[in-house]
Amino acid sequence: MIGGSISRWTMTYFAAALTWLLVALALMVAGIGHPAADLAAPDTLVLVHVVCIGWLSIAMCGALFQFVPVLVAQPLFCERWALPALVLLTAGLVSLLAGFMALGARLPSAPWLLPLGAVLLVVGFGLVVVDLGLTAWRRPTGPARFVLVGLASLCATAAFGAVFAFALAGWAGRMGDAVLARGIPLHAVAGLGGWLTLTAMGVSYRLLSMFMLAPDVEDRKSRLTLAAGALAIAATVGGGAIAIGFQLGLNTVLSIAALFGLACAALYGRDIAAIFRSRKRRHLELNMRMAMLSFASLAATGLLGIVLVSTRTLPLYLGAFAFLVAFGWLSGLVLAKLYKIVAFLTWLETYGPVMGRAPTPRVQDLVAESRASKWFTIYYVSVWMGTLALLAAEPGAFRMAAAAMTVGVVGIVREIVRIRRLEDVASPLRLPAGAVAPHLLFAKT
Repeated sequence: MIGGSISRWTMTYFAAALTWLLVALALMVAGIGHPAADLAAPDTLVLVHVVCIGWLSIAMCGALFQFVPVLVAQPLFCERWALPALVLLTAGLVSLLAGFMALGARLPSAPWLLPLGAVLLVVGFGLVVVDLGLTAWRRPTGPARFVLVGLASLCATAAFGAVFAFALAGWAGRMGDAVLARGIPLHAVAGLGGWLTLTAMGVSYRLLSMFMLAPDVEDRKSRLTLAAGALAIAATVGGGAIAIGFQLGLNTVLSIAALFGLACAALYGRDIAAIFRSRKRRHLELNMRMAMLSFASLAATGLLGIVLVSTRTLPLYLGAFAFLVAFGWLSGLVLAKLYKIVAFLTWLETYGPVMGRAPTPRVQDLVAESRASKWFTIYYVSVWMGTLALLAAEPGAFRMAAAAMTVGVVGIVREIVRIRRLEDVASPLRLPAGAVAPHLLFAKT
């Protein structure tokens, strides 16, 4: 791979993230968290943080450890930090979830669990931010700029979260209590919008161009898209903090941020359409077709947000809106790209060392798209049905949709494991002389 080697621990991050995704789906099927519980209930906090930290953030960190060096054509600042960061993030998340469960009386009271989890998560994310940030800063151009803004948003998200954790434990004083009382929307926007969405946008620019043999988006256009997104996050975090400090309302701040956010989504749609139009590879592989469904979900999220705000019903249907963002847009894109990334990295790891010295399969020979497509179809259809169930306030229908999502995700995970084990490669080409079978959970190179 041009500009970077294979990250040893990216597969470990992906495995951990997929495990947390299955945990989240199990919670939804069991009726734990929203919509069975209030959005601010401890059970919902458990579910939200399993999805946002365990699944989406850990998957994003694993992908960035591989692709930031590619984006900037420079080696990772410190490869050795990747595994300790994952250990700290996992320990911090477990402690945080235990703290929420104690708040909900599912565990004995232990106020120290929340601050401990927050500290571990801040240290873990700190290692990620310093490592990736110093790598991206060596050549802060193109998609790397999105990553830098995303990492800055991650810092803001973690800072708000740490204050909340100390405030819930009663250790943050009056200012901490004030931030907890009014700062949750800022925490959510910085996390879902700044950290996860802007970073996903930046990485997708390069992945789409690379996998479809399309020219990169014009720098002027991508900078405009990023500027709109960065202004949305700056208005949310900076304006929101000032509003809380002066005890002002947040409606004006969030309205300005929403306008910039919609502009960013629209400009991103324009950029993605340009990549698809200019691609040299006319046949779309499964991961690209499925990524298009996540882009459609992002557009639907924007339209849903406009309708809910214009009808003043956003607080009533906030759960449905957040669900479509988390599972239609972000999770759909991550799953679609994981399917391709795992195949691509496995091909590089296994066959790269023997290229030119023995017959080797193509990357597409590692996958079985006709079999995998049904799992992605089940996933996306069930996500959209789940969104409709939340809008219709039908918790029973939502649990059925979550069960269908679980079927789709289990099928996708099975396909990814088959890729890693080379099970779909024809036997004459599977392991030519000199090639070594990859380990399921980490790269040997």
